[in-house]
Amino acid sequence: VQLVESGGGLVQAGGSLSLSCAASGSTFSINAMGWYRQAPGKQRELVASITNTGGTTNYTDSVKGRFTISRDNAKNTMYLQMNNLKPEDTAVYYCGALDLRVGIVWGQGTQVTVSS
Repeated sequence: VQLVESGGGLVQAGGSLSLSCAASGSTFSINAMGWYRQAPGKQRELVASITNTGGTTNYTDSVKGRFTISRDNAKNTMYLQMNNLKPEDTAVYYCGALDLRVGIVWGQGTQVTVSS
């Protein structure tokens, strides 16, 4: 499985961005997926996760009510809609997928910068 993120960029506080994660390869083995982020000097943290059917989602407290995770299995793509962005959301955002054969697979990351 290969994952490619897109959609990052620079936005002012209060603005919105939409991230996409396109999966390719043996996508039949993908189970749950999630968005993670890593700010400079900090550990990578789970921002949001979604089950294989999309029926259950979870968010870290700091993004609840602002971010929405979704996936379209027909397109092998996962999304993260980010609204009301704050400077503390600035980080490299990574797509992660649980491949039932090999464990967690990561994308290359996309930079999100929120200016105050």
